[in-house]
Amino acid sequence: MNPVELKNQIYWVGVVDWAIRDFHGYETPRGTSYNNYLIIDDEPTLLDAVHHDFVHTSIENISRIIDPRKIKHIVINHIENDHATGLEKLLEILPDVNLYMTEKGKKGLSRFIDLSKYKVNTVKSGDTLKIGKRTLHFIETPMMHWPDSMFTYIKEDKVLISQDAFGQHIATVERFDDELVQNRSMEELEDAVIDYYANILMPYGNVIKSKIDEIKKLGIEIDMIAPDHGVIWRTHIDRVLSLYSEMVDAKAKLGTVIVYDTMWHSTEQMVMPIARGLEDEGIPVKIIKLRATPKSVAVKEAWKTRGLIVGSPTLNNGVFPSVAEFLTYLKGLRPKKRLFAAFGSYGWSGEAVKDMYETAKAMKLEVFEPGIRVLYKPSEEDLAKCYEFGIAFGKALKEYHAKMEV
Repeated sequence: MNPVELKNQIYWVGVVDWAIRDFHGYETPRGTSYNNYLIIDDEPTLLDAVHHDFVHTSIENISRIIDPRKIKHIVINHIENDHATGLEKLLEILPDVNLYMTEKGKKGLSRFIDLSKYKVNTVKSGDTLKIGKRTLHFIETPMMHWPDSMFTYIKEDKVLISQDAFGQHIATVERFDDELVQNRSMEELEDAVIDYYANILMPYGNVIKSKIDEIKKLGIEIDMIAPDHGVIWRTHIDRVLSLYSEMVDAKAKLGTVIVYDTMWHSTEQMVMPIARGLEDEGIPVKIIKLRATPKSVAVKEAWKTRGLIVGSPTLNNGVFPSVAEFLTYLKGLRPKKRLFAAFGSYGWSGEAVKDMYETAKAMKLEVFEPGIRVLYKPSEEDLAKCYEFGIAFGKALKEYHAKMEV
């Protein structure tokens, strides 16, 4: 894609990755983009780099606007590989450029690049850089989602370069939120925001909340939020900030996601009567079978609802591998304010349900016990018990949801 002007003399010079489907273990069915930004001023400045596989495309985009060798400053808001690995190629062209990053950014990036050969300036919250008519303000955002992270605020244009915050993994010809909403839908955009937050930023909710509060206290006016992935926010800024506030507070809809896998369909046969019990109790239900659904999609759907029920057969005295992988992935994301229950079938030992509850307790989720287990294949009596289990969980969920919404 060609460069796109965001505001007067501020350009998107990034790339769109239509093909990527695995982003460090997180499935990206929509693809993604790697965004970086060029400011034309007395001292031209580049904000962030891109993935090394696409750095030539970004340089071509820059070349359509300016000779890249005229760039005086490069700001690195985040040193993760998808943004910073393209820096090495840029430094071949710009050996005398001024680099700006946090102290932790310098420490981390020096593990990849010999920074002793370059002009590195470390910055902290409150520091500024005058590049001509514009002033760049730096705001450290450690653990959103790496220790090195920071925002750059372009004061005169009221543009916040937000690195990974407010991003989405979505490949699209539309560069702005309103364009995507017009050509697709607000629902798809919000789903991409939730998917990104649930699978990447969920563990850092408290940090994100404090930074949003800090920005509000600074009285910063924001006309545009430009993240390092996905579309740029210029129209629905209040909505994305509201959505983030809801997510960091772990708000959820009254509903339940049943996530399961099965060996010989015995565990699978338990799913529908549990779901019917929930539905008869007035609880919306979504059913996700692992091995047929990316775990990142399962996490996103689980994040949307207050209730999570997980089903697994017992294999080799433990949880079925695909379910164990899902729970391990979920545990690392540290969800909160969710009601959990477990069910499953077994042949002779039956530890899976117990093990799943132990994992949920380690996550500090609220648990609904006891779970339900059946030997080999569920009988009619077992299926009736599954239905009653769904009813009972639905009643408990309504009480728990009401308490969490206060």
